Amino acid sequence: MAQHNITGNKGESLAAIYLLQQGYIIMHQNWRYRHLEVDIIAEKDTILHFFEIKTRLTKQFGYPEGGVDSKKIQNLINAAEQYLYQQPQWERIQFNILSITILKDQPVEYFLIEDVYL
Repeated sequence: MAQHNITGNKGESLAAIYLLQQGYIIMHQNWRYRHLEVDIIAEKDTILHFFEIKTRLTKQFGYPEGGVDSKKIQNLINAAEQYLYQQPQWERIQFNILSITILKDQPVEYFLIEDVYL
């Protein structure tokens, strides 16, 4: 497995733990529809949250959230549309980015950006 896949998997595992600690109920991890994927779908306070998780092991190329471009957000929106077509009971949704930085010999850094949109 490539290093970026290992880092991504580790980040998504850490993200699930972090979100549970913040009161979210994890409904799906790595939900897929055709070529689209949502890293985490969770519920909190009757809002359905679609999360893009970005993880980096260094700050050499900037913070992880900098790696989420408009194409990635559009894919998240498109995936959410398909999910909501299958699960139409949700009245409120939100798109979020959870940035995770894992630096050697330092505590893991979490940065949650809520309610993102194009």
